[in-house]
Amino acid sequence: MSFQTLELKPEYRSRLDNVIRDFYIPVLKEANTYKRAVGFFSSSALLSLTAGICGLIENGGSIQMIASPRLSPEDIDAINDGIRRRDEVIKEALLRELREPKGRFEEARLNLLSNLIAAGRLEIKIAFLDDDNTIGLFHEKLGIMSDNDGNVIAFSGSMNESLNAFTSNYEAIDVFTSWTQDAERVYMKQAAFNAMWEDYEPSIKVLEFPDINEEILRRYRIDDRINTKLDDEPSVNDLTTMDNLVAQVGPMIPVHVHMRDYQMEAINEWAKRDYVGIFDMATGTGKTYTALAATTRLYEDKNQNLAVIIICPYQHLVEQWKEDIVAFGMKPIVCYSASSQKNWRERLKTAVTSFNLGIQNHFCMVSTNATFSIDYVQDLVSKLNGNILLIIDEAHNFGAENLSKTLLPHIPYRLALSATIDRHGDPEGTKKLYDYFGEKCIEYTLKDAIDNDMLTPYYYHPVPVSLNEEELGRYHDLSIKIRKNVHADKDGNIRLSEYAKMLLIKRARIVAGASEKISTLRRLMEDFKHDNQILVYCGATTMHDVDYQEGKPPIDEARQIDIVAEMLGNELDMRVTKFTSEENADERERIKADFAEGIHLQALVAIRCLDEGVNIPSIKTAFIMASSTNPKEYVQRRGRVLRKFPGKHHAVIFDFITLPIPLDQVCDYDSDIIDSVQSLAKREIIRMKDFATIAENPFDSDSLIADIQRSYDIRNDITLTEEEEYV
Repeated sequence: MSFQTLELKPEYRSRLDNVIRDFYIPVLKEANTYKRAVGFFSSSALLSLTAGICGLIENGGSIQMIASPRLSPEDIDAINDGIRRRDEVIKEALLRELREPKGRFEEARLNLLSNLIAAGRLEIKIAFLDDDNTIGLFHEKLGIMSDNDGNVIAFSGSMNESLNAFTSNYEAIDVFTSWTQDAERVYMKQAAFNAMWEDYEPSIKVLEFPDINEEILRRYRIDDRINTKLDDEPSVNDLTTMDNLVAQVGPMIPVHVHMRDYQMEAINEWAKRDYVGIFDMATGTGKTYTALAATTRLYEDKNQNLAVIIICPYQHLVEQWKEDIVAFGMKPIVCYSASSQKNWRERLKTAVTSFNLGIQNHFCMVSTNATFSIDYVQDLVSKLNGNILLIIDEAHNFGAENLSKTLLPHIPYRLALSATIDRHGDPEGTKKLYDYFGEKCIEYTLKDAIDNDMLTPYYYHPVPVSLNEEELGRYHDLSIKIRKNVHADKDGNIRLSEYAKMLLIKRARIVAGASEKISTLRRLMEDFKHDNQILVYCGATTMHDVDYQEGKPPIDEARQIDIVAEMLGNELDMRVTKFTSEENADERERIKADFAEGIHLQALVAIRCLDEGVNIPSIKTAFIMASSTNPKEYVQRRGRVLRKFPGKHHAVIFDFITLPIPLDQVCDYDSDIIDSVQSLAKREIIRMKDFATIAENPFDSDSLIADIQRSYDIRNDITLTEEEEYV
C-alpha cells in the first residue's frame, strides 16, 4: 500500500475527529520517514511524538524532530545581555522540561524513544530565532511524512502535540498531499523543513545538543527493546489526563498492562479462596496492579455486578491509586477532606442507593483510612447489599484498635495488601487481620523482586554510632520502667499498657535521634557532596498508626531534619531541600522532578516519606538515620529506595546502626547496664543481617556483626524473647 490508497480529509479538528486513529496511525503505518517541527521541547512533546509511530518503526523508518527551548524572560535577558553563554542557558532550559514519567504507560513510550535515539532512528535538533544578536522563540508547527513510493504528506496548523492538544483543546491541522493539486504546497513545506534542519534558514539557528540525547537515554531508557505494540493500546491514553481515558465504566485490564506469572498466581489463589485473602508483596512489585486485576476477575465472575471500596493510608496515596483505578476502567468517587470532588459525600450516597436498588451495577470509591472511619462513610457502607469488595492498602494499619472496628463483617469479598502484614509486637492486632482477611495468597519478597528485576540491586553499608552518656542514662532509665510495665497474660502473650507504649516511643526517639549521627553523617557526606539523587532519611520515632498525623512531625524530628539540612546546605554547600508531610502535592511533585533531574537539587532531607508510600524512584544513595527495629518499617524503607529508574543500575544504602555503648567501652560498664541494653544490640544485628543477606556485598557486614556479638556477649544464634522485643 501507499499513501494514495488512504482516505484523507483536508483538515482534522480535535473535537470533531479522532486525530490519532483517523490520521496519524494510518499515515505512519505506510511511512518510512517522519519529519516534525513542534513548538516547545518537553517530555510531553516527546510522548506525543509516539502517537501512531509503531507502523513507521516496523517499516524501518526514521524520525527527525525540531523543537524550541522553553526560555524564561530571565533566560533570554541573560543571553541577550551577554551575562551567560547561549548554549549553556538553552541546555538548562531543555533539561528542565524532561519530567519524570507518570506510570508505566509513559515509561514504555519514553523507553521506546530512547531506544530509537540509541539506534540512530530518532534525531532531535533545537531551533531558536537568532537575529541581530538577540534571541527569540521558534514556533513552527509542521509535519512531513514520506512513503516508499515517494509520496509525501505535509500538515500544519495550531496543534502543538502537547499533553492536551488532541483532546482538551480545540485545535486543528490542515493536510496537503503531493499527488494532488497541493503538490507545490507540499514541496514548499519540505524545502522549509530541510532548510531548518540543515541550518541555512535565514534568522533561525538550529543546533544539535548531544547532552540532551544522553540525558534522555540516562533518564528514560529501561531496556534495549524496541516495542512496536504501543498502538494496540487505547490511543488517547498518552495524550490526555487520566480522567478522560475511559469510556466504559467498569473494571478491565488495560491492553498495555501485562500481568506477570506471580501476579496471576496470586489472583488465582484468591479466587480459589472465594475472593478473600492477603497479597503479601514487597514494595515495587505491582501490588496495586495485581489488586485491580483481581477486581476485574471478581467483576467478571459476578456478571459485572460489583461495588468496589479501596482504602489507603494517606491522601497522596489516594491520588496515586486514582490514576491506576481510572486506567483500569473505573471512575472512582474520591473520598477525603481535601478531595477535588467537593461533592463526594452526595456522590457516594447516590452510588450506594443506586447500587442497592439495582439502578447501577457498579461503582468504586477510594478513601483514606481516616475518612473511611468517619460515621458518615461507615453508615453508608454498612447499608450496602450484595457483591461488595473491600481492598485495603498497607492493611497492617487495620490491626490497630480503632481501625479494626471499621472492618465491617457483612462485606463478602476482601483483599489485604501489605509487605508486612504481621504487626511487630502486636499479636492481637495481627490475629484480627488474619481473622478478617484470611490467609496469604502470595508471599513475594524483596529478594524475589530483585532476582526477577522488579527492584534494583543494592549495596549495604552499616554505619555504627552509639549513644552518649546522657542518652544512655535516659535509655537505661526508660528500659527499667518499661520492664516494670510489660506483663504476660494467662496465655503467655506480652501485653503493653498505654503507659508502656508511651515509654517505648520516648525510648525509640532517643535511639533514632542519637546526636552522634549528625557528626558521622557530616564525615560520610564529604565523599558525596558532589553527587546527586541522595536521600538523607531523618526521624526520631517509630511509626505508630494511632499517634501519627500527616503534616505534624514531632518536635525532635523537626529539630533533627533542620540540623541536617543546615549542615548539608551551609557547611557542605550542597543543593538540598526538605521533604516532609508539610509540603502539598504540587510542591512534592516539583521537588521530585528537580531531584530526579539532579541539576538544581542534589539531596532530599526527609522524614516519614518512606513510611507513607511516597514514590521517589530516582534515589540512588540513601543515608537512613531513622533507625528502626520494626520489620514493617525497615522493609518498607528499603523497598522504596530500590525502585527502578532509568539509568539506575543499583542503589547504595548507609544504615545507621545505633549501639547503646561504643564497642571499645562495653567492658567498662556494669553487667546490669549491659543486660538492660543488650536487646537493642540484638535487634540492630537482626536488621543488619536482614539487609546484608540479599545485598550485593553480603559479607561486608560480617566483621561489624562479629564485633558487636563479642563485645555484648551475644550468641551466634540470635533469638529474641517476646519480652526482648520491647525491653
